[in-house]
Amino acid sequence: MKNTLPMSFSKSIQTRLVLPPDTNHHQSIFGGKVLAYIDEIAAIAAMKHCQGEVVTASFDSVDFVSSAYAGDMIELEAVVSGTGRTSMEVYVRVVSRNIKTGAKKLTTESFVTMVAIDEYGKPKEVPGVEPETDFERHLFETGPIRQEHRKQKRALSKKRRA
Repeated sequence: MKNTLPMSFSKSIQTRLVLPPDTNHHQSIFGGKVLAYIDEIAAIAAMKHCQGEVVTASFDSVDFVSSAYAGDMIELEAVVSGTGRTSMEVYVRVVSRNIKTGAKKLTTESFVTMVAIDEYGKPKEVPGVEPETDFERHLFETGPIRQEHRKQKRALSKKRRA
């Protein structure tokens, strides 16, 4: 059996300030900016988990739930929620916080697949994960459904390219 690490081992948190250059004409943050932040924190969580370098394989889902505006803080939290032989599914949650009122709201949820690579850029094996909380158990137990969906999506994509 391959070794495992608790999900908390990979947990990563970042706080960012939404500045005017990060926003569109509605003063809400560009989705692409949020995606870049998600990619970065997903990579950090995955690197912590595999204790090495990673590359982004796919953004499996990104749900923009609400907007964050200039002057808000956004708090990103990521954790490796499941693993394959060389890949890691990373759950990322983004919450915005109004600095003046303290009001918090879910802004974005995402699942990102990262692949661990060795010094030659080839995929390398990763440890498994062990959920510790009820929420982590939920992420872990629903992972096979998401994994099957990713496999189906890849198969359809291959057919289109053929």
